[in-house]
Amino acid sequence: MDPLDELCSLLTGGSRVIVISERDVDLKSNSKGNSLFLLKIAEGSLAAGGRGGGFGERKVVSVFCFSSRGGGWKKLFETQEESAAAAFEVPYYVSRIPFTLPDGTEGMGYGVVEPELVRQMAARSGVTFSP
Repeated sequence: MDPLDELCSLLTGGSRVIVISERDVDLKSNSKGNSLFLLKIAEGSLAAGGRGGGFGERKVVSVFCFSSRGGGWKKLFETQEESAAAAFEVPYYVSRIPFTLPDGTEGMGYGVVEPELVRQMAARSGVTFSP
């Protein structure tokens, strides 16, 4: 699957994904470069309640990293190993954020725009971003 298609699918699909982004999430081809991590959260009976913001259990089950430099998106990292995914925690200050899809339509998701957190996650996963 094309990285941009996979990224769009993760953002708009039915699964719960937390976005940790360097910049506002804009997937249009003319947008500035961006790097982001997607933390896929466990589904199940504990996922709906018990914590503020509508998120209950925040167990990360898979992690993806995508980066765009010069207009093209690349997938740089993916893990679904429980031990590796457990090294990534959902920030407690996650809130609703808007994102723009390649066709210009807008959507809403959960996440944060925080370049320093993206750098920390990149170091944890061994990802390097090319200029």
